[in-house]
Amino acid sequence: MGKKRKCFVAVRVRGESDISQEIRDTLNMLRLTRNCHATLIDDRPSYTGMLHKVQNCVTWGEISKENIVLLLKKRGRLVGDKKLTEEYAQELGYKSLGDLAEATYKVEVEYSRLPKVKPVFRLHPPKKGFKGKVKRSYAAGGVTGYRGEAINDLIKRMV
Repeated sequence: MGKKRKCFVAVRVRGESDISQEIRDTLNMLRLTRNCHATLIDDRPSYTGMLHKVQNCVTWGEISKENIVLLLKKRGRLVGDKKLTEEYAQELGYKSLGDLAEATYKVEVEYSRLPKVKPVFRLHPPKKGFKGKVKRSYAAGGVTGYRGEAINDLIKRMV
């Protein structure tokens, strides 16, 4: 029996300056091209390896089901910059955006592979700012790196 996969959200918190080409390429593969962009990924080893490589530029953790629903409703976009709607979820065979969020949370469907969907969420900077320095890791009182369940508070402040 295989282990249950988790859904992660990765948010870019640092800009372009002073990063190597290798890290810049990895950020492009994760589709995190600009500051305050977020993407939903699963916890397969190739993604976690990429996250560890760019840990000085991004923060990530396990996202809750409620926050996936919030991201899809408020910040989900289709090609042409149209909002993600209930009708689109029904076209895919789900009853509502909540059911699509449930499938994304359980990693039954990969969000970035859905047809006509932009795989990146463009977020606002967090209300009341980042809690700590952007150049330090989360474990050292900063912002970057792995933060586990605490990512949900940051996402709520950025949506």
